[in-house]
Amino acid sequence: MTDPVYFLFPLVYIALNAVSFALYGMDKYKARKEKWRISEQSLLIAAFFGPIGAWLGMVQFRHKTQKPLFRYSVPAFIGVHLLLVLWINLV
Repeated sequence: MTDPVYFLFPLVYIALNAVSFALYGMDKYKARKEKWRISEQSLLIAAFFGPIGAWLGMVQFRHKTQKPLFRYSVPAFIGVHLLLVLWINLV
């Protein structure tokens, strides 16, 4: 019998990345309209849990690409996620 976590985890991970992507798009929209913005801390937290969506949002919306904190931390978060996946598969 297969554990439900193996089916649930990919769905949750996709949802986290989709939320992260959407947050970067919303913040770019708000920046253009000069409205109340999403904080950088919130964007970085979203990037920590959904780094692929954050990176895609940065590329797609051309948002936060000039800030070194985002330019280096989002790819680092992707690397951490890849290392975790490799570690889990080896254990």
